[in-house]
Amino acid sequence: MRLRLEKFSYRFAKQVFNSKLELKQEIENILTNPSIDINTLNRKNFNKVLKVKFIEKGWESQPRVFNTPKDPSAKLDFFKDRIGVEVQFGYSSFIGIDLLKFQVSSYSGLDIIDIRVYIVTTRNFQKIIEKKYGMK
Repeated sequence: MRLRLEKFSYRFAKQVFNSKLELKQEIENILTNPSIDINTLNRKNFNKVLKVKFIEKGWESQPRVFNTPKDPSAKLDFFKDRIGVEVQFGYSSFIGIDLLKFQVSSYSGLDIIDIRVYIVTTRNFQKIIEKKYGMK
């Protein structure tokens, strides 16, 4: 069984992302890689698997949002060619923090990303994880 992606576009993001079609396809291929056994996935394991896959493709892991050590916790999950990726399989309370990192990275004086990709699980996948691993 392979993962199936549900994609949503906000403010013409699909059209902007298509300008970097190769990287868009790279992200999709990482997420749907047939070597990922979804029967063994839990939140912690899935994050580890994705980290390995993104790094193999030359993505920078955990780059700082700020160039100075002003806030060492302000990091993106992955970064490549002005694309920032955040992966959130955990708690909905982190959504605001993740989106704020995206906003700070693309606006103000930083201007380091043009495209933001936010990867989350569907409600159905969360139910599978909860049932199989007892995780909420």
